[in-house]
Amino acid sequence: MNAAQVEVLLQTLIAGVLLGGLYALIGLGMTLIMGVMKIINLAHGELMMVGMYIAYWMFSLFGIDPYVSVFIAGPLLFFLGILIQKYLINTVLRVDSILPENQVILTVGVGMILASAATIAFKSDYRSTPVKYGTSAFYLSDLWKGSPIELSLSIPWSVSFLFALAITAGLWFFLQRTDTGKSIRATAQDLDAALLMGVNVQRMRVVTFGLGSALVGAAGCLFIPIYYLYPALGGQFTLIAFVITILGGLGSNVGAILGGLILGLFESLTATYVGMGWAPVGRFVIFIAALLFLPGGVASLLRRRAFGK
Repeated sequence: MNAAQVEVLLQTLIAGVLLGGLYALIGLGMTLIMGVMKIINLAHGELMMVGMYIAYWMFSLFGIDPYVSVFIAGPLLFFLGILIQKYLINTVLRVDSILPENQVILTVGVGMILASAATIAFKSDYRSTPVKYGTSAFYLSDLWKGSPIELSLSIPWSVSFLFALAITAGLWFFLQRTDTGKSIRATAQDLDAALLMGVNVQRMRVVTFGLGSALVGAAGCLFIPIYYLYPALGGQFTLIAFVITILGGLGSNVGAILGGLILGLFESLTATYVGMGWAPVGRFVIFIAALLFLPGGVASLLRRRAFGK
């Protein structure tokens, strides 16, 4: 390959990693809920849309930067998630039904309500946050004078990626080092054992749904400087989170991170070498491939390696 081709490849890989980091944050929220509650939250993308609208209105009304809104939208979505879990999902779980997946159907209804409410309140207009640094970029060649390859990093993409890394690290610390985090992990690993050890499983489920909602709400704030916002946006990101959850392995946080990075790289390579319009197609190609050839997701490969199989 010549220098120009190498430059295109490297730029594509950089874009894929930045996108994958944000995807991983979205997937972590759904995976966390899946691990503890054993359900797929199909209102996940709509909760992200709510977070994006919070960031948008904070910027439009008060001039608050979308990245600062992470600290506003995250807690608000946490409490919204708690309300949904405590007063809707828990209520449905207590009712006998011929449909054992009725709580999943409920999340579909919640997503439809959120999308419809946003359409009524804000119409279907496309909105954005025109931050000053929105089109700014940092050129790596400035650090390496005389390099024949000129690579750039988008400022908003890079800042969003760094925020995603920090949030992911904070989540890891919470799950590994705090009593509540350890109780959440215990509930996800073995519900009966957690009950025998005195873990308040009901409370952990409520906290987990709130935490998953906060993560995706924070992701919405990280996406708003680089994406247009409209009420129907949530469905797209629910599908993305679902693909990451399957690709990474149901309930695996490490798998969700790796799945997000793999999906981001795959979409970026597809957009560059096949066509921009083919990126969503590539998303579903990798989803089907995971179902056919790696049904346990990336997490199953990690487990095999850990046990030497």
